Amino acid sequence: MFHTDVLSNKKQKAYIDSSEGIKICLGKKRDLKNLYDANLSLPTTLKEINAIVESTVAKKKFNKNSSIQIKSYLLNKNEKRLSKLNNFIILTEKEVQLLELFLESKTPISKDYILASVWNYSSNTDTHTVETHIYRLRKKISDKFLDEKFILNNKKGYYL
Repeated sequence: MFHTDVLSNKKQKAYIDSSEGIKICLGKKRDLKNLYDANLSLPTTLKEINAIVESTVAKKKFNKNSSIQIKSYLLNKNEKRLSKLNNFIILTEKEVQLLELFLESKTPISKDYILASVWNYSSNTDTHTVETHIYRLRKKISDKFLDEKFILNNKKGYYL
């Protein structure tokens, strides 16, 4: 927690901006609203400080749990977005579930297992749902990131 006056010192501002902790700015400057995790206007009460700290910690934990590193990509489950550098694609709910399933497994996953896990279909269902969804996801990734080897497959199934 720091006061807006601290930001006038370039070294202190650089230190605050580079820190990994929760950054709560105390002061009246409205232009800093989106730069830090939270802002509190002064004067304030201990109850308000406690509430903002608890809220900010909860948001940080939620955001951390919703972002998953996949190879050189970042999957944001909340936004259903797969990004790499400054590029991103929007995913469907099923595509997010597929990626999460692939991440959980260290070995290739069979079509039947994917059908049962993602779509709750029985293993003997005759459908091309898995192939269609994987084809579309591969196409999105290939078109945007030029990555032809994101989702791979062999005789045993699909994997990352």
